[in-house]
Amino acid sequence: MKAMLLTLARARLCRTRGLGDALGRVRGDRADRGAGVARIRIRVPQVLVGAAILACGAVGATLVSQYQFDMKPCVWCVLQRFICLVLAVLALVGAALGGRARRGAVWLALLAALGGVASALWQHFVAAQTEWCPHTLAERIVTGLHLDRLAPDVFIAYATCADAAVNLLGVPYAIWSCAVFVTLAVLLASTLWALGRAAASRR
Repeated sequence: MKAMLLTLARARLCRTRGLGDALGRVRGDRADRGAGVARIRIRVPQVLVGAAILACGAVGATLVSQYQFDMKPCVWCVLQRFICLVLAVLALVGAALGGRARRGAVWLALLAALGGVASALWQHFVAAQTEWCPHTLAERIVTGLHLDRLAPDVFIAYATCADAAVNLLGVPYAIWSCAVFVTLAVLLASTLWALGRAAASRR
């Protein structure tokens, strides 16, 4: 009788251990899958390419609004188009490179995004309150780089700052622009954070 009870106890113990091993394997598989998902979510090149697409898409949207809906840009609008294109190029460079070169490109792109935020806010709160905006920083940059000659369809300002202060879906156009730049800044800042964590983990 004792031998039978001992055999049953051993069988139960084996079953318990087997179930524990199976649960451990399942948890391990889930953890591995979760780690894989995490790795996919923080792939820096994909984020940078997405930022470049968003920046170029914003420029495309302004061109559609200009040529299809007759929403003429002012010099600050034109400057923000240029900032978007510069940011897109820097983001693509960062996606293609690695190491310190990538971090440098992302830092420059982040500075461009913050410059875009400042430009959009200045346009909305200051420039839009004036009838004309000559001799401003925006005009000096655009004319100094000869952007209006290199790509006149994109970089010529046809409206005054006051005339360009129009709404899109009830929201001022400059605020839409600011929102795009803020989104880009968040993406780029999170990319720098991910790059910093990856560098720290390798030390």
